[in-house]
Amino acid sequence: MDGTGIGVAPPMIAAHPRMRAELEAALPKAKLHPGPHTMDEDELIAFLSGCDKAILGFEPVTEKVISALPGLKIVSKFGAGYESFDFAALRRHNVRFGYTWGVNKLAVAELALTFMISALRWIGPLNLAMREGGRPRYRNGRLLTGRVVGIHGCGNIGKEVTRLLRPFGCEIIACDIADYSGFYREHNVKPVSFDELLARSEVLTLHLPKTAKTRGLYDRAALEKLRSDSVLINTCRGGIVDEAALLERLNSGALTAAAFDVFAVEPATNDALLRHPNMLATPHIGASAEEIRVETIRAAIRGLSEAEEVDPAKYYAE
Repeated sequence: MDGTGIGVAPPMIAAHPRMRAELEAALPKAKLHPGPHTMDEDELIAFLSGCDKAILGFEPVTEKVISALPGLKIVSKFGAGYESFDFAALRRHNVRFGYTWGVNKLAVAELALTFMISALRWIGPLNLAMREGGRPRYRNGRLLTGRVVGIHGCGNIGKEVTRLLRPFGCEIIACDIADYSGFYREHNVKPVSFDELLARSEVLTLHLPKTAKTRGLYDRAALEKLRSDSVLINTCRGGIVDEAALLERLNSGALTAAAFDVFAVEPATNDALLRHPNMLATPHIGASAEEIRVETIRAAIRGLSEAEEVDPAKYYAE
């Protein structure tokens, strides 16, 4: 495969020297989108005209796009997450899909662990105070060791978080829609209901896909059930947590701290939340490690040859 007839849409690939080198070595004739923006439907249709294969990221892969590209036979997903893909449309038009599960799991899990320790030890507000010229003396935080850590979504990333937490002696509880009973037994994870997860977690970390069932799941009512001394961490997808309700909880002191890598609108614009001293925020950097970027583009290249017929249910297309 030399890349003839392959369109590579994510602008990050062309802009990142190591990823671009990997791609050009494997697919020297592939057409790259130079960016800097993510293409909309019409731009994507024009870009992929004449292509029979594509590597796509978060471009809108809709019925409009697929039906306008009758020659397109295979799409491979670059990166994790696929909420911009209409899997029913892919199936209707017999377009095969390549995807590697968990390619970014270690990078996201390490960020989640970083958030846990930083929030428990007040790293964010203390750093902010010192940067602004304050002279904070000290502020007692809490150890991660021995905490009750709740994991909502024990898939690839949730499992990796569990592994990384092993040296800290935490009590790990988990809530899932899938059956991970074997993993739970092996790693001493206690399965709990959603309500118990909210009520017991001292640290609650979210690792859910963004679907019709999870959008807005952490609404005001759910957030009110969290312990007042808890820390809420979100490194999965924006829109799962109600950000206005979250700000209310932080402002009132009913939630100790939050640490988010993802937001409903990205780049994030909710400045009142972003500037809250007990809110630690990063700009969707979960997969942004050099080692993971290289593996991600390699996985996307493999996906072109390993693509399979689409089963929408497999990808939570609800």
